[in-house]
Amino acid sequence: MKCYTQVYNAYRMCAVKRVMEVSLAKTLACKHKSTVNKIFKGYKVTVETRDGVYGVLQVKVECEGKRALVAQFGGIRMGFDKDADIDDDPKQVFHTRSQLIDRLMCNTCELCGVEEVAVEVHYVCKLKGLSKSGRCHRSEWMKRMIAMRCKTLAVCAGCHYKIHSGVYDRVCVC
Repeated sequence: MKCYTQVYNAYRMCAVKRVMEVSLAKTLACKHKSTVNKIFKGYKVTVETRDGVYGVLQVKVECEGKRALVAQFGGIRMGFDKDADIDDDPKQVFHTRSQLIDRLMCNTCELCGVEEVAVEVHYVCKLKGLSKSGRCHRSEWMKRMIAMRCKTLAVCAGCHYKIHSGVYDRVCVC
C-alpha cells in the first residue's frame, strides 16, 4: 500500500479498505456463528505504528513454548505522502512453477516413458479409493499414483485411453 501514498487522492483507498475489513468480519462471524458487531468488539485493538495509532482487527493465538501467532488487518496510513519511497523492483513472491506443471513440461509419459508432443493428465478424485484394502488387483498406474501420493498422472494418449477402458497391461505400445 505504500506505493499508493504518492497519489493525491489516496484517501479514496479507505473505501476499499473498509469493504475488505467488513468482508473479513463477516467471514469470521459466519465461521464463529456470531455477529459482525461482536467480531469487531472482540478483535478490534489499537496498534501504535510510526505513522500513528490505528484501529486494527487482530487475532492472537498462544502456542506453548513458541511465540504467539499474530494476524492483523489494518494499521496502514491511507493518505497523501509526497516523500514516500516507491519500490520499482518488488520481490517476486510466486517464482516457481508447481510440480504438476514441471511434470507436464517434460512431455514424457510417466507410465511407459514415451516422449510425446502432447501429454494428457489422468486424474482421480481420491487416492483413498485406489488404496482400498478390499481391491484384489492394483494396476501399475494405481501403484504409481499411490507411491507418488499424487492424484494426477501425466500420461500419453495411448496409456490414458487404456486406463479409462480398463485394459492397461503395464506395457504400453504407443
